Amino acid sequence: MSLSLMRWASLFMLGMQASAISQISTVGAKFFNSSGHQFYIKGIAYQLTDDDPLVNTAQCKLDAALMKELGANTIRVYHVDPNGDHDGCMSAFEDAGIYLFVDLETFNTSIDQSAPKWNSTMLSAYEKVLDAFHNYDNLAGVLIGNEVLTRTNGSWAAPYVKAAARDVKAYRDSKGYRKIPVGYAAADIADLRPMLQDYLACSTNSSENVDFFSLNAYEWCGDNTFTGSGYSELQKNATGYSIPIFFSETGCNTVPPRTFEDQSAILGNDMSDTWSGAIIYEWIEEANNYGLISYGPSVAATATGTNIVGGFTRGGTPTPISPDFSNLKSVWATLNPTGVALSDYTASASKITPLACPAETSGVWDVNPTSPLPTLGQVADATGTGSSGGGGSSSTGSTSSGTGSSGSAAATSSKGAAAGGIVAPGSAGMTGAAVIYGVLVGFTGFMAWWL
Repeated sequence: MSLSLMRWASLFMLGMQASAISQISTVGAKFFNSSGHQFYIKGIAYQLTDDDPLVNTAQCKLDAALMKELGANTIRVYHVDPNGDHDGCMSAFEDAGIYLFVDLETFNTSIDQSAPKWNSTMLSAYEKVLDAFHNYDNLAGVLIGNEVLTRTNGSWAAPYVKAAARDVKAYRDSKGYRKIPVGYAAADIADLRPMLQDYLACSTNSSENVDFFSLNAYEWCGDNTFTGSGYSELQKNATGYSIPIFFSETGCNTVPPRTFEDQSAILGNDMSDTWSGAIIYEWIEEANNYGLISYGPSVAATATGTNIVGGFTRGGTPTPISPDFSNLKSVWATLNPTGVALSDYTASASKITPLACPAETSGVWDVNPTSPLPTLGQVADATGTGSSGGGGSSSTGSTSSGTGSSGSAAATSSKGAAAGGIVAPGSAGMTGAAVIYGVLVGFTGFMAWWL
């Protein structure tokens, strides 16, 4: 009897170890899990409707199972309801080995590049989302903005994005949450991207920088090359970057079918030493034809019914769309970069210093690199320097992401989330491990006493 109990205890502990997922953190310019292995993103944009997709456990289980078959290890969700129950969905994705990057914005708390401001209402909205998700081990990071800046004369909004990151991180730390990475998703604007990329990470005070930078880019279309697609320039601009960088959206569809050749560059020898992977746009098929799966045939745009919005069914059994689904599955199966072990990287990471802040250039980058960041309640004035508003006066706030769009969009969506700002193709841990170990040790001790 005692032997049987001991065997049961061993199986129980092995089961706990198998089901636990390792937390993600940033060290230097890379992501690592709490086991010390570098983490590379193979992700999918996942927003079935404007509503929160992470409250329907049954749907999440169906989708997570097929995503695992695809080879995905990450999803990005653009809008959630912080008051919803996310336990079932987050557990379903964790069981499938899938992490989450979630945008903190709501539909009415975005930083507006036309009239930038940062106030306590925005702060409160972001805090609620962070509060709702911070306890999930498979939360890989949060985004404080999505394509807030979409034109060069919107550069004066950049300090408000950076202030938001500062204040979300301050709130995270004040609550004693783990160091959940806080980042930004940028529009691929050639005249703006290099300055914004450097600006968000250039402070010598790390508390003022984003923890990672990500890019929505659709430059590689069809049968292209590392150089011909423009990816060589993206790599050049990211070389020497002090924080992790990855593609928060990619997957050009102007030359169907999609073969996802860019993944071999991103996760292969050309870029994997600098970039941390990519998120493919998107999971569900809708009018923009970016879907990897469908839940049924399209219907009339005016049709109504359960899970039907905008002419597409948005729930049920997911069916792979051929050949895009199988093409991505095949490509990802061949790409498994190991990167560097944390133990080998720590010393060099400590020597990484931020790149210099971009110089102010009138009409292109209208941001003075020596100006302090906005405080909570500050509103930009005509000069872009900012003035105190009525929204508060402290510097402990957070920001939201924008949904502004550039002239033409590569993808349009009913979600009003990512797609509104997508630029046309070609345009420019260790704490979690300690807790698990403690539980196992405690359980072993209890079993030894009981037996």
